[in-house]
Amino acid sequence: MARDASILGIESSCDETAAAVVRNGRTILSSVVASQIDLHRKYGGVVPELASREHLRKIVPVVREALAGAGMALADVDAVAVTNGPGLIGALLVGVTYAKALSQAGAKPLIAVNHLEGHVRAVILEALGEGREPELPAVCLIVSGGHTVLYSVRAAAEGATEAVPFQYARLGQTRDDAAGEAYDKVAKMLALGYPGGPVIDQLALHGDPAAIRFGEPKMKGNPYDFSFSGIKTAVLYHLRKHPELEPEIRRRRDALGEKRLRAQELLPLCGRHTLNLVASFQRAVVSDLVSRTLASAEQWASRSVLVSGGVAANRELRETFESESARRGIKVFFPSRALSTDNAAMIAAAAYPRLLAGELTGEELNAEAVLPLA
Repeated sequence: MARDASILGIESSCDETAAAVVRNGRTILSSVVASQIDLHRKYGGVVPELASREHLRKIVPVVREALAGAGMALADVDAVAVTNGPGLIGALLVGVTYAKALSQAGAKPLIAVNHLEGHVRAVILEALGEGREPELPAVCLIVSGGHTVLYSVRAAAEGATEAVPFQYARLGQTRDDAAGEAYDKVAKMLALGYPGGPVIDQLALHGDPAAIRFGEPKMKGNPYDFSFSGIKTAVLYHLRKHPELEPEIRRRRDALGEKRLRAQELLPLCGRHTLNLVASFQRAVVSDLVSRTLASAEQWASRSVLVSGGVAANRELRETFESESARRGIKVFFPSRALSTDNAAMIAAAAYPRLLAGELTGEELNAEAVLPLA
């Protein structure tokens, strides 16, 4: 297979219907993401059945828009790639089924991509687009609403980073809630709306992160595992100890209704105690993510740290990683905020080395809700 190849990627693992065309694993020709946040907001989280129905509604127009944005027809792309797991099984099936249909209709090679590998490749894709290339071996933290996991990343062969497959080994993972899930649950307790991560990140700027102490999770066994259930529960117990916060929470809940309010709109409805609470919660989560990731990077003599997933867009997480990694002499790489959340450009980029290696699939491809990367 020639090294010059344009791949149509499709992503539907959770609540974003996405399609993109990427050339040679490094140049984004188009990227379209249809979000379902407004649909799921009133439930405070993703409802799987509703997500699947919305994917069915949007998958065809989103793919058409991605092809048009790249100035291509299906006949012009060299392969079709799709996320086949992990994720919500009904949502995944929409993308997999449509990708198989496109592959058969256009006689195009079909490539299955693990969603987690897509997040790793999102960092590489962004760095190469900026004229930088992360040195391998690296440690990658994937942190989102559904995942908090650490991998070692090594090149499986010599060659350009975007063109060679990677080898992965899992170094640590969350034992309970993912970090993004903890953000959403705390935001729900405090009536800050959904999704909780961006709002808490912005409100935390106005609070004192040292005002309330949350204990550091003590992990028996693997020191690179994570746990955020304890921090989330500590917020719940704090609220129970301070019933005077309940009227303020009710006012925010009434103001929200089923709407989404920006942080600046919520700020006048938040007292000093609440702002200190969200700032302290965020500091505890960020400190744990950064310290365990950098400790693993030093332990495994990694040359780079890659951080990806929806929570990678968090302001404090980025600032803390940048300052702490610089202090330790380790380079850290993030994707842009647009490529931190679920998207199809990362899927097309991850498919490129697999296309070159002849790692193709066919009619037997199925969706897998649980699909380990390593």
